[in-house]
Amino acid sequence: PGITPTEEKDGNLPDIVNSGSLHEFLVNLHERYGPVVSFWFGRRLVVSLGTVDVLKQHINPNKTLDPFETMLKSLLRYQSGGGNVSENHMRKKLCENGVTNSLKSNFALLLKLSEELLDKWLSYPETQHVPLSQHMLGFAMKSVTQMVMGSTFENDQEVIRFQKNHGTVWSEIGKGFLDGSLDKNTTRKKQYEDALVQLESVLRNIIKERKGRNFSQHIFIDSLVQGNLNDQQILEDSMIFSLASCIITAKLCTWAICFLTTSEEVQKKLYEEINQVFGNGPITPEKIEQLRYCQHVLCETVRTAKLTPVSAQLQDIEGKIDQFIIPRETLVLYALGVVLQDPNTWPSPHKFDPDRFDDELIMKTFSSLGFSGTRECPELRFAYMVTTVLLSVLVKRLHLLSVEGQVIETKYELVTSSREEAWITVSKRY
Repeated sequence: PGITPTEEKDGNLPDIVNSGSLHEFLVNLHERYGPVVSFWFGRRLVVSLGTVDVLKQHINPNKTLDPFETMLKSLLRYQSGGGNVSENHMRKKLCENGVTNSLKSNFALLLKLSEELLDKWLSYPETQHVPLSQHMLGFAMKSVTQMVMGSTFENDQEVIRFQKNHGTVWSEIGKGFLDGSLDKNTTRKKQYEDALVQLESVLRNIIKERKGRNFSQHIFIDSLVQGNLNDQQILEDSMIFSLASCIITAKLCTWAICFLTTSEEVQKKLYEEINQVFGNGPITPEKIEQLRYCQHVLCETVRTAKLTPVSAQLQDIEGKIDQFIIPRETLVLYALGVVLQDPNTWPSPHKFDPDRFDDELIMKTFSSLGFSGTRECPELRFAYMVTTVLLSVLVKRLHLLSVEGQVIETKYELVTSSREEAWITVSKRY
């Protein structure tokens, strides 16, 4: 079931553009046609899955390719990653080790950057409006670039340059490819390609510099360099990781704080947990692990904000979902934004309620979608840790408050953000 192409060459691209985003298009499509739907992306047939049940039928637990990364790779026209199962498994392992080791080795750095932000906010008068999205993007760029790519990014100018190129590439990945407008605009296409080349050249230099040498600071790229991947694979994997983890971390921090400002009860409970776990002692990696309620707050942030509303897999062999046949080589979308708001799975889906994750079944469902546990993408695991440290530092000292009368509108791309700047105010706890 689904819709026929509106235009022969563009398929349903005009419908996607008219809906405002791919996510909003899929919401309408699933409302009309049910959990398994089809449409045309250009001349290509696409199938979208929109409930937990049909996703569980499709998700292959032995598949090592991450659906979010699969989509990014195809948008960047990257080739590697279509290797055999054992090669993909090895690369996934290298990425996971990269996340674990870079977080462990750079924990003090992460704490320092969080405390610098806290000091900045403590210095503000209580009435001052803080541009949350801007500050979170800056914080994420600083912490992620240093932890993924090393000390080059201790220099603020390098971070700013990276952020500019990152912004150009990311905005096209999020929009230009999805609505087909990038190929129609030569100026934008050139800016995008130039920015991508600059990012790749930065990464190539770092990969070259880290090969065969030992550094006291272990960064994400080191784990890839130490595996037996070729240079192109290291480049592509580190590019995908840097692009995605900067933006996922920035938006997770932004949405978590947004929701905390609008839910006093949740913020109070989180403050009590932080106080109970750390007391007057230091924030350490071991104690971070004990913040169970904070973990629920972040899971609920991902769910309520629909942080990554769409991911994709290529159907490598013919498959069947319910009574529908999915032909080989079909692009299968996971309409995660639709699934995360399904009232049959999540009671009161529009309510921000971290307590729902006390229910083990709910947590299990969330994990099966790749948002926690063994199946989560490495970028999200990285973002969870960075956000947890930041919240521990901020909430311990500050009340986070919303600005009266502000309505935050959502912009759905590959990662969900607010359409305009999100403003907050802060007041000191002590």
